[in-house]
Amino acid sequence: MKILALDSSGLVASVAVMENDTLVAEYTMNYKKTHSQTLLPMLDEIKNNIQVDLSSIDAIAVAAGPGSFTGLRIGSATAKGLGLALDKPLIAVPTVDALAYNLYDTGEDTVVCPIMDARRNQVYTGIYRFTDHQLKVVEDQMAVPMETVIEKLNQYGEAVTFLGDGVPVFHELIAEKMTVPYSFAPAHVNKQRAAAVAALGEIYYRQGKTETAMEHVPDYLRVSQAERERAEREAAKADADS
Repeated sequence: MKILALDSSGLVASVAVMENDTLVAEYTMNYKKTHSQTLLPMLDEIKNNIQVDLSSIDAIAVAAGPGSFTGLRIGSATAKGLGLALDKPLIAVPTVDALAYNLYDTGEDTVVCPIMDARRNQVYTGIYRFTDHQLKVVEDQMAVPMETVIEKLNQYGEAVTFLGDGVPVFHELIAEKMTVPYSFAPAHVNKQRAAAVAALGEIYYRQGKTETAMEHVPDYLRVSQAERERAEREAAKADADS
């Protein structure tokens, strides 16, 4: 089985190819360029370096959200375009699940909490643990204030490992408010990696969790700023008219 994986859901852009439980190639960049500039050139470089014929892949796994609205649209459009061109199924992998999977087999007495900066003092997050070598969702993906996440974790009363681009943003708040032991994942596993998307994607593929390129839509979890502002303008206009 050969899986192509893409993740452009956050600050990081990442592309990977996994074949029969072996990570054949991964290209990850966390630098000052937009994903529209980096994702396809990264894919092209991997394709050329490992001499893979994209028509030989079985499926395309993509980080399906939540995350950056622009980043998700770029990843989704790339995956859909490849899926349509190659006539291959897509595997929608929840972004926060894939982030948690970076810390595979953390002890059962520790919960994993990815936090992605969602602006407006909110994070995209979820709460996970590993049981019997499998990722278990304790609380599903959500967009909530960081204070709410900390309250939930304190109530669980277990050690927590944080990761994600929300860590530097909320580091001080975590230090101030957490009452249970906590730690932060090291640099090589604390951001999005297409390898994790591919690994989870392979599991989902075997479970039949695929979709066509036409069916795929990103999971934004909340409306964009532009949509919020439009709704506010329309509400204000309706109030004025009444």
